[in-house]
Order: sequence, then structure tokens, then C-alpha cells
Amino acid sequence: MSPFNAHIPVPADAAARRAMKPVVCYPVESLVAPDMRILDRARATMEKVGEVIVPPREGNTFEVPKGHFFRIVSVEGPQVGDLNLWNANDLSERFFSGKTRALHATHVTTGNRLWSNLPSLRPMATISHDTLGWYGFDEFGGGVHDVIGTRCDPYTNRLLSGSDYHHCCHSNLCRALAHHTGTDIKAVEPHVHDVLNVFMCTGFTRDTQQYFMKASPVRPGDFLEMFAEIDLLGALSACPGGDCSTSHSSDVAKCYPLKVEIYRPDMALLADWPFPERNGYQLQV
Repeated sequence: MSPFNAHIPVPADAAARRAMKPVVCYPVESLVAPDMRILDRARATMEKVGEVIVPPREGNTFEVPKGHFFRIVSVEGPQVGDLNLWNANDLSERFFSGKTRALHATHVTTGNRLWSNLPSLRPMATISHDTLGWYGFDEFGGGVHDVIGTRCDPYTNRLLSGSDYHHCCHSNLCRALAHHTGTDIKAVEPHVHDVLNVFMCTGFTRDTQQYFMKASPVRPGDFLEMFAEIDLLGALSACPGGDCSTSHSSDVAKCYPLKVEIYRPDMALLADWPFPERNGYQLQV
């Protein structure tokens, strides 16, 4: 409870009000689940066609054609990455972490999808393999690959510390997108959005319900793999927090690079895959 609410009287029926059963906001029984058997068959034929290295405390971009797979790979040490995704042909369509959280969970894994923003609202990528899928939720309520955090950014850092730091994930993503598009960094900044915190282990404290981070369980060789449902442009930042066991928005933590690998499967195996169109709803005046 906030200390500012300490003077608020507790009503006689407080216990009854708190005991009301929760209702899932978005029942997803009618949502068509991806056919993982098709993806598994396609995965068995994958051929690596490209890779990108993301240096520590920096960002980089990559492109993934529709029907290809990509992996975010831990290569030297435990390292968290902040991921942005866009429609490669239209930057106004981008990853929507809030709706992904509402349709799936606070943390995503194999079989979950990354959804795009309104009005498109369609799957951008489907998680096809997660070597950290064994983690689940720990005794603190922590899980891996969250869609609850935003991204470390220089504005919040200045608000809380009074100092400037230029390698926050927001800054890294902005520079990477500016370099990729050949556009001024201020012009591309509005396209940078809330992230999938890849490999990050997070949750909410039991007492104050504050967002927490703890040492990531990721180790070299672990990867998060996704299937591109549309042509994708991605940007990944190797977070200055390293494994996020201590701090971020500084040069204190030990940081490592991340690798993005692009794979092409036998495309004939995806002949029956229902690649998504933009959402069909038409807004009424």
C-alpha cells in the first residue's frame, strides 16, 4: 500500500471485495494456435544464410525474410538483449509488447507469438524454440523473456540519477535504426518501441509489486529462435546491464556480445502455412 493511502479507512467488506475471483481479460480459446509440427519439419531443413554480431553496450540491425527463422544466441557470456521488430516494408507496423503480454503472458516462450501494433494486429513472429524453456518461474516469481519491461533509456536515467548515459538500450536501438535507414537519429527515435527483453529474468516483488531483475540463467550456446511471419527488420541492443544481476545504464556490469543468425528452410514445406494478413477490422466514424 502506498504511504499516501495510510489514512484511507478500510471498509467493513474489504475482505469480500478482495476475494472476488479474477477473470482472464482476453480468453484466447478462439485464437488459432500455430501448427508447431509444420515449423518443426521446416526447422529440420534450415540452412544458415547470414549472421550479425551485436557488440557489448551497442545495437545492430538485421533483416529476416518472411518464412525464414532467426536466432538470438548467447556467444561468450550471460548477456541480456532488448529486441525491436518492424515490418521491413513499413516502419509504422511494429512489435506491440502490451498486446503480446495480454494475449500470452508476462514472459513468452515456444509457441507464443509477437504481435504487431494497431491497426495491423497480426503475428509478426512465432517463437519456434527456446533453450531456456525449462526455466519457468522461480521462487521469486521471476521468469525469462519478458514483455513487461520497457527498455533502459537515457531519459529515465537522467530523471533518477541526474546524469547522462549514452549506451542505454533505447539509445543503442535509435543509433542502429538511424544507421540502417540512413536517417537522422531524432527522426527515427519515435519508431523505437517497447521491447522483448530477451534472456532477461524479471518479475514483480511480492511485497511492493515493483519490477525486478535478477541474474539471467542464459549461458553461451543458449538461443531464442523465431519464425518470421512477415518480412522483418529487427534491432537488438546488448544491454549495458550485462546479465542484469546488478545494475544497468552504466559501464559497471560485465557485458558480452550477442549474435543473430538467419536461417532459410525448405520453403516448399511452408506451402500450407497461413501467413497472416493485416487485421481486417475497419474503424467506424
